[in-house]
Amino acid sequence: MKTSSLNVTLLTTVAAVLSGLCITAHAEIQQLPTGAAARAELKKRFTAADIDGDGKLTREEAKGRMALVHRQFDAIDTARTGSVTLEQIEAHAHGRRARP
Repeated sequence: MKTSSLNVTLLTTVAAVLSGLCITAHAEIQQLPTGAAARAELKKRFTAADIDGDGKLTREEAKGRMALVHRQFDAIDTARTGSVTLEQIEAHAHGRRARP
């Protein structure tokens, strides 16, 4: 009987924690910018990371400034130029290839 009660308590606790995580994740997703706001925020971050102002990010420029771009750099740099443009980052985010 004690094992059954312990299992119920454990399952209830796990369910409560998972429920809380789902609510938190949903709230965070709701706060993410979308559409024009997301594009403006991405452009702002890209411009700040583009240290030399050439309109492209090298792996080194992305490091520490745009962590996700840095981690996925090879997947974004489909042309293998050693740099990525804002258009390439957006295309990658939307699951398509940027125009050459």
